[in-house]
Amino acid sequence: MSTRFVGCLLLAFILVEGSLAFTFSSKLIHRFSEEAKAYRGRRNRELLRSWPRWRSMKYYQLLVSSDLQRQEMKRGPQYQFLFPSEGSNTMSFGNDLGWLHYTWIDIGTPNISFMVALDTGSDLLWVPCDCIQCAPFHASYYNGLDKDLSEYNPSGSSTSKHVNCSHELCELGLNCKSPKQPCPYIVNYYSENTSSSGLLVQDTLHLASSSDHMSQNVVQVPVIMGCGRKQSGRCLDGIAPDGVMGLGLGDISIPSFIAKTGLIRNSFSICFGDDDSGRIFFGDQGFATQQSTPFLPLEGKYITYIVGVEGCCIGNSCLHQTGFQAQIDSGSSFTFLPDEVYQKVVTEFDRQVNATRSYKGSLLDYCYEPSTSQGLLNIPAVILMFAPNNSFVVHNPTIFIYANQDVVGFCLAIQRTEGNFGVIGQNFMTGYRLVFDRENLKLGWSRSNCQDLTDGRSIPLTPPPYDRPENPLPTNEQQRTPNGRAVAPAVAGRAPVKSAASRLLGIPHCLRVRLLLLLLLLICLFVSAV
Repeated sequence: MSTRFVGCLLLAFILVEGSLAFTFSSKLIHRFSEEAKAYRGRRNRELLRSWPRWRSMKYYQLLVSSDLQRQEMKRGPQYQFLFPSEGSNTMSFGNDLGWLHYTWIDIGTPNISFMVALDTGSDLLWVPCDCIQCAPFHASYYNGLDKDLSEYNPSGSSTSKHVNCSHELCELGLNCKSPKQPCPYIVNYYSENTSSSGLLVQDTLHLASSSDHMSQNVVQVPVIMGCGRKQSGRCLDGIAPDGVMGLGLGDISIPSFIAKTGLIRNSFSICFGDDDSGRIFFGDQGFATQQSTPFLPLEGKYITYIVGVEGCCIGNSCLHQTGFQAQIDSGSSFTFLPDEVYQKVVTEFDRQVNATRSYKGSLLDYCYEPSTSQGLLNIPAVILMFAPNNSFVVHNPTIFIYANQDVVGFCLAIQRTEGNFGVIGQNFMTGYRLVFDRENLKLGWSRSNCQDLTDGRSIPLTPPPYDRPENPLPTNEQQRTPNGRAVAPAVAGRAPVKSAASRLLGIPHCLRVRLLLLLLLLICLFVSAV
């Protein structure tokens, strides 16, 4: 036996034995240990105030609460959808209430109804409460309302609790004189001098779900919200007079609280229709065939719904160097583009539209008067291209101006903004079922007329043709052609054949080692024979 063969055989033995004996190890740290306390305290000093003492009553309560939450998550989502107990409907009142979409929600025990604006650009739910400075509540003050707005009173709800400054969701806790002091909050909005401020409280949000038998189940979820004692700016001028429901990615947002219960998937959808109505569903992950694009981190963190626009097209003309990042913000009435992109988009739109530019002094720069001499009005399509190569055709990029019920003009509903970030506002979202899949960190969309998803029918995997009645063909029986001849239903595709690598991974570990040893012996024999 040659020296090379003996050396090769020895090397094979060492490799195989090493594969059997090689192990990994790591240090386990308890969630409430001193090491965990030091690590998390470096990231959030306010947590140190509420850190439970070892083997205290609070220590065991937190452990039990965490175990119960894990059990809920292991059981999987209990409901396909949840929606406000007042219904899944949303509504817009046009310019009368700032072009935003609103929905009615019930809070507290006994429950009180609030008409809150839907805002994917912020996190906190707040309602007017123990008011120092709030908008009027009487319905006659607003066009289109058929009932008065409400004011929340924490002392009037048996399920209301104050949130202390030591709470991990109290952002202004470091400004408190005592950790037991009620936690203050302030939310500043993009509109000039527009804000809401007050105290954080915990109370019950009333939701509902519908079963296949059309019966409605009531679900109560504890949430932390803002007791908005003082509003300013446009909140006093008819914009979100009864509060805002933050739908953002933050831990204090309503989707976050609902998802933590384990009752639904960590996702929600909103749909805004042309007729100023819409829908909101928590837990909705949309169609399997919907288009999608990933959410992007901001400075390394997923703190809001940011997407990457790879380019813009007007009609059949796709414009160079028109990529940008944008926030998906239902709290913004219109869409904002970075200045350089804005100039290219509006210039190309103005070149293609067959109308006379007019309406000087409008808040929107590109407004037009339809001209009868120029024939049928041609408004070019506005298309956003998302990664990976998905197109988003804006359903209606313009707003129409009426006088005596006649259309006298229209405007391209896009505005410019400074910096490199844009905002995709509510007007670009219209006509789509937008799915904010927080679980998989992606935005999904499909054309929709905002139909009710809780009518007792199972949800199809693909969307029905837009603006056509939903009429799916049967899949478990033969289908018939118009002439009456029966045809076989579609045959499902075969599962792909497993690769050699995947088949090898299915072999028990001990057998894989023996096969490896045999292979190495063959190699050694070959080497010694050379």
